[in-house]
Amino acid sequence: MNKKPKYWSSATRILSKKDYVMKKLILKYQDKTLSSRRDLFYSLCKSIIGQQISVAAANSVFKKFSKMCNGRINPSNVVILSPTNLKKCGLSRQKVKGIKELAEKFKNKSFDTKKIIKMNDEDAIDYLSNLRQIGRWSAEMILIFNLNRSNIWPTQDIGLLRAISKNYKKKYHPPKYFIKKLYKRFTPYCTVATWYLWRSIDDQPIQY
Repeated sequence: MNKKPKYWSSATRILSKKDYVMKKLILKYQDKTLSSRRDLFYSLCKSIIGQQISVAAANSVFKKFSKMCNGRINPSNVVILSPTNLKKCGLSRQKVKGIKELAEKFKNKSFDTKKIIKMNDEDAIDYLSNLRQIGRWSAEMILIFNLNRSNIWPTQDIGLLRAISKNYKKKYHPPKYFIKKLYKRFTPYCTVATWYLWRSIDDQPIQY
């Protein structure tokens, strides 16, 4: 894992001044920060595997998947795996198709990873969303955990919505106007705010 993003220290200082909940959470969770694996293929595989299942279930499936790849998750190792073997890991038929197609696109370079680095957030989300099994939520997770973009506010994420409800004493699902209000308050560091809100409901930091 790489070191924390360059913007992290400035972001925590500014967010602490702007918001009382952020100040409390930043003081409480000083042990770790967001980091990046800088391996887009790995992160995309993990994102596909983690869709619509619990964190515990996703971790279990991913361990089996990693073992099937002999501990090295890369396009060359994944492209040779049969759909049957992938299903044995606990992957659905759609997720198997998504991961197989992803491996093929990375291997034949029809998906240009260098393009994303130069794109703004919305263009990068659109580009990633062209991949099978990658929708807006998965693309946002990639921008947060792999590219460490500073201002991602994943409003489709159940964990974030639960954390907002818990910390700001709002009913679940929190009102749209309030979610938008927080977005404006936390910009340009919504990623940092999201990470601390996640920590408030799950002490173990998420990684992709």
